[in-house]
Amino acid sequence: MATQAPAEADAKAGGQQGGSSFLRVAIALQTLTIFLQAVSAGLLVSWSHGGTLHDVGARVMYGASMLYVLAAVLAWKPGGGSPRPVWHASGFLALASVQVAVGIAHVPSVHLPLGVLMFGLSVLALARR
Repeated sequence: MATQAPAEADAKAGGQQGGSSFLRVAIALQTLTIFLQAVSAGLLVSWSHGGTLHDVGARVMYGASMLYVLAAVLAWKPGGGSPRPVWHASGFLALASVQVAVGIAHVPSVHLPLGVLMFGLSVLALARR
């Protein structure tokens, strides 16, 4: 029967906590960038630089989605926990890819509802962490 020393068990739990904290921060950052994209979309109609702001925000949002995948992998691998967060983050990155593509193609009938869906899913992921 194998037992862990208390210090070893504490170190393992601390490593999982650190990965989980990074994951929570990554999800929060992603959620914030999606919200800011909605704000910049509103500025498209009222400010001459709204389009530029929305374009830059799209890149930042996509980067935040990639960071979410990285954080999910780092939270999963060292602790050997469930790979479910990695699947969620990867699915979200796929949605972000579609969102960028339909935005570039100027298909607002897909782009706007998908943005709302992504924000809702991101808030849900944040609430579950």
